[in-house]
Amino acid sequence: MTAGDPAGIGPEIARKAMADSRVTAVCEPLYYGSQHPFAPGVLSADAGLAAYETIVRAVRDVESGGIDAIATAPINKEALALAGLPWPGHTEMLAELTQASNVAMMFWSEKLRVVLATIHIPLASVPAALTIESVSRIIDLTNRELPRFGIAHPRLALAGLNPHAGEHGILGREETDVLEPAVAQSAKAGIDISGPFPGDTIFLRAMRGEFDAVIACYHDQGLIPIKMAAFGQAVNVTLGLPIIRTSVDHGTAFDIAGKDIADPESMVQAVLLAARLAANKLATRSADLEVGR
Repeated sequence: MTAGDPAGIGPEIARKAMADSRVTAVCEPLYYGSQHPFAPGVLSADAGLAAYETIVRAVRDVESGGIDAIATAPINKEALALAGLPWPGHTEMLAELTQASNVAMMFWSEKLRVVLATIHIPLASVPAALTIESVSRIIDLTNRELPRFGIAHPRLALAGLNPHAGEHGILGREETDVLEPAVAQSAKAGIDISGPFPGDTIFLRAMRGEFDAVIACYHDQGLIPIKMAAFGQAVNVTLGLPIIRTSVDHGTAFDIAGKDIADPESMVQAVLLAARLAANKLATRSADLEVGR
């Protein structure tokens, strides 16, 4: 477990999660944090740099085989910027640290699974960022990664960008010009994908069991429904990395840092999912070795 921003609630929720019997029953938790004290709730470049250095240590250890997976506490994007670091979040940072060229942010819960086609960019930049190639790539990545979570044949749905999924071009052209061709291309490749569907109903349909995951066009389109459905239970997972990384579904909560009142449940769930993915990876590796014999 990485502590995230040391001025936030990360160290607290990591400490609480390490003591949780559900965690100790499935893994040996190790804590990665700063050796220096930081004032709770105080934004600083030093805290942003400390968070980054902690993540780098954990990544290098999992790459060398010293640990099996990483569960990260939240970092503060403003603190990273103050430290002169170029990444707007964990996802982009981890992609560069591990040299992964195709990654996606997924939020996992038993009630709903959401994958984001775009992440930390302004809303005004989203339409231009959505291309047939980029959307097809996210669909393919999601289809390839979900079997690791026990979904052998994923049923995927794509949310529309515009109200009513564009109403056949009346309310926007992104659906007809980009999203529909991306779905058709992916379906032709054998992926069970449908849409684009109106964003105001597709997440409810998924929660009722019609789809295994929804691909959202932009950050808040996906995060609002997942946090409404499963806040504190959802786990942020980076798809496409060569390592296992999970995280919490909330931020640094500077307003309650240092008060010992932070709820560690999302951190607990992040560790439990990381341990499950690591166990599945080890089991698959063992099975492959048996077949090779």
